[in-house]
Amino acid sequence: MAVLASACWGTSGLFINRILAEQPVSTWVLAFWRAVGTALLLALMVGWKRPLLLQVARKDLPWLAAMGISMGGLHVTWNLSIMSNGVPAATVMQYNAPILVALAGWLLWREPFTWRKLAAMALALAGTALIARLGIAGARQLTLPGLLAGLGTAVSYGSFTLFGKKLAHSYSQWTIIFYVFAFSALALLPTQLGRALPWPIAPVPLLAFTALILLTTIGGYLLYTASLRYLLASEAVIAAVTEVLFAASFAFVLLRQLLDGWQMAGAVLVIGSVLLLSANDAKHKP
Repeated sequence: MAVLASACWGTSGLFINRILAEQPVSTWVLAFWRAVGTALLLALMVGWKRPLLLQVARKDLPWLAAMGISMGGLHVTWNLSIMSNGVPAATVMQYNAPILVALAGWLLWREPFTWRKLAAMALALAGTALIARLGIAGARQLTLPGLLAGLGTAVSYGSFTLFGKKLAHSYSQWTIIFYVFAFSALALLPTQLGRALPWPIAPVPLLAFTALILLTTIGGYLLYTASLRYLLASEAVIAAVTEVLFAASFAFVLLRQLLDGWQMAGAVLVIGSVLLLSANDAKHKP
């Protein structure tokens, strides 16, 4: 189930690429309507089956709002990274998030910073530099906006994870996901003021948008959440890294996008950093 969830997430770049290429909308507009569509569908699904799951304590609303803002930032920077860097590079760069979470845990909560974490951080930094082609003579380097967008996805995803630690054991995952996307829509609402509704929508972008919500977003979260019943968190993280393989395969077959040799080496280093961190977590869990 965790691998299938990664396969769902791996389709994200395909759908976003098709929508932004064929529909005259900005990355901000797409992020907003993705949040709105997901929140509405979750409200219908959860409200119909188990309406009590929509109840949360007032003291937890700021944490849910922080997660929603992080999710909004994640989707905006993700859309920008997809269009600037291509699907394979954008997917790999977001996996710097575990490194940032480990660093924030050390700074905020004085979590131990072991040699494994230091080695993982070094691998992630080196891998990101190779993906951006920094200092490689004769290679076409990523643009500064593209690099910032790619790292922005990691920062947003990392902050989402940190805020989510507060509520992970207090509510159903469906409750958290609904409020995250609802607050994400509210956070992005000011960016839509003065913009016309993205209508009419051509059939192909409409189909891609529907698949982005149902398959990529809700389907991916549903499968990943279900997998956590049977896997340790560290095992789920390792399984989630397969998103890189799915995204790269889909992008090559359908978009003809491919990492070059240096970027492939960088991808190996970034993925290796995630596996190194996960191995460290598994060592301390039964």
